Formats: sequence, structure tokens, C-alpha cells
Amino acid sequence: MPERLENCALGLDAVVEVLGRIAAWTGLALVLVMAGNVIARYFFHIGSVATQELEWHLMAPLTLLCIAYTIKHDGHVRVDIFYSSLPVGAQRAVDLFSALCAVALAVIVVKISIPYVAQSYRIGEGSPDPGGLPYRWIIKAMIPAGFALFGLQSLASVLRALKPFFGGSDGLKTASINAG
Repeated sequence: MPERLENCALGLDAVVEVLGRIAAWTGLALVLVMAGNVIARYFFHIGSVATQELEWHLMAPLTLLCIAYTIKHDGHVRVDIFYSSLPVGAQRAVDLFSALCAVALAVIVVKISIPYVAQSYRIGEGSPDPGGLPYRWIIKAMIPAGFALFGLQSLASVLRALKPFFGGSDGLKTASINAG
């Protein structure tokens, strides 16, 4: 059973890894667009509403899709005041509880945000600014997509946290720590 849990967790990790790396490339695109906007504005005295809005359209996948990637690689900030002084059994319970709460949060946000995106798609929402970008639903779709990916990574954490309860090796921390 512990091996099955780890295999499932590794499969979820793989999805997060691929999508996180793809989303991370939007960071380069964002830098190039921002640099282009600055150069156009200060050297050529021209600007574009569409390219300024494109910055936000690139920021959405960068932040929302990379949350799960950051958690997978243990790049998030932990506030550890009491955790390290707890016995291992209590640490395991805290890890399992927090991972379950993260999955619940992800499910709630995805469920709430899908109608928001669907309404935007139905009405063909675009930028309210003249010269702005159409298809505002694309940027809004990053909310359920990002939280779905966060949910997958949180589910991988739940599976790893369950391993010790089924006689497996310690499931504490994230995949990047255990994989080393």
C-alpha cells in the first residue's frame, strides 16, 4: 500500500512539474513584454493598452500555475514555531491535516471560480479599455486551473502523509526533500 501511495504521488508530481515548468517560461515572456513597454514608452514615446494588459495576462499563469510547482519544490515559506518540537506522530498528523485542508481549499476555489470563468466566456468579456485585449475569460481561467494544480500537489502531499500510517517510510515534508 505505501508503494501505491508513493507511485500515485509521483504521478501527480510529474503533472505539476511539467505544467509548472511550462508556466515558468511565461516569466521570460513577461520580462520581455515589460522591457518592450518601457523602451517604447521612454525612448519612442508610444504605448499600447494591449501590451500593458498582456503583462497581466502573463502574470496570471506565472503566479497561479506556479504555486503548486513552488510547493512541490519546497520553495514556500514555512512558519515553524512549534512544529519542530512536536513528536514525529504529531508532525505526521499536522502534515496530513494541513494537506487535507489544502485539498479542501483547492476544491472550494475551483468550484466557486468555474461559474465566474464561464460567465466571462458566455458574454465574450474583453477589456473595458479601448485597444485592450479580448478574451478576458482566458486570464480568469487561470484561477481554477491554478487551484486545480494546487489541489493535485496537495493530494500528493496527502498521499505522502498517509504512507507512515500504512507502514511506509516517513512521509514528512514534500517530494523534493524525500526524493533526494
